[in-house]
Amino acid sequence: MSKATLIMENSETFPGAGRGAEDGTISDARTRRVLVAWEALAFWAFLLFVWQAASFFIDQQTNPLLPAPMTVGKALLESLPELWKGTVSSFYILAPGYLFAVVAGTVLGLVAGVLPGLGRAFFPFAKVVSPIPPTVYIPYAIAVLPTFRLSAIFVVFIGAFWPIFHNAAAGAHAIDAHYRDNARVLGFTRFETLTRVVFPASLPHIFAGMGVGLGFSFILLTVAELFGANAGLGRFIQYYADFADYPKMVAGIIYTGAVTWLCMTLLDALRHRALFWLR
Repeated sequence: MSKATLIMENSETFPGAGRGAEDGTISDARTRRVLVAWEALAFWAFLLFVWQAASFFIDQQTNPLLPAPMTVGKALLESLPELWKGTVSSFYILAPGYLFAVVAGTVLGLVAGVLPGLGRAFFPFAKVVSPIPPTVYIPYAIAVLPTFRLSAIFVVFIGAFWPIFHNAAAGAHAIDAHYRDNARVLGFTRFETLTRVVFPASLPHIFAGMGVGLGFSFILLTVAELFGANAGLGRFIQYYADFADYPKMVAGIIYTGAVTWLCMTLLDALRHRALFWLR
């Protein structure tokens, strides 16, 4: 009699068997989450305390480069309507550029990872082009493309595409060959192998690339908006920096960081839900 059979029989005979370990695991997981939450809150509280303490040594009556937290908080509340409009304007650039990069990077990365000939042809080109900072394309894109929005979308796309592409290709390469052999024995076509075997197995790598690409997208979005945008989060920060309104500038930086954190958290939740077998 196998160990699995004995465990099943013991669980049926004693309904409480196994529950203690399961309940203990759930309790331990909740305890770890609470500890992480408290540690994060303690760290943010420490940073706020350091900020407040530093503001005591700076004359707040003039125009300090580091305004006090209360001053920044007041400026943030006053600027929320304008920041919301800037968020909408920024997402009109971020969303199409990033989503197109996810689709193109995933498809091309998986195909290049599966087809050796295409990989040998494309990977040398990727090694040359991908290290180029996408910011160098901004002036050229603004000059060539008809509108600033299209040029900003292009820059966001370039910044997000390469991390997703490289991670998708790495995920396709990491799959054991016998999985593809089994798919071939079962009569899968190349397209079925790509969509039903390679793609699911590469999802952890793809989500890792999506996280890196999303971070780059926010950085490049803000940089692109500094060049010629009429609205947006980057434009908000640059506008009030030009007028030396440092409370609103710092408020814009904090707000942009909060929006970035929220998007990264949503992506992490999507990854956790999609990769249920890794929990």
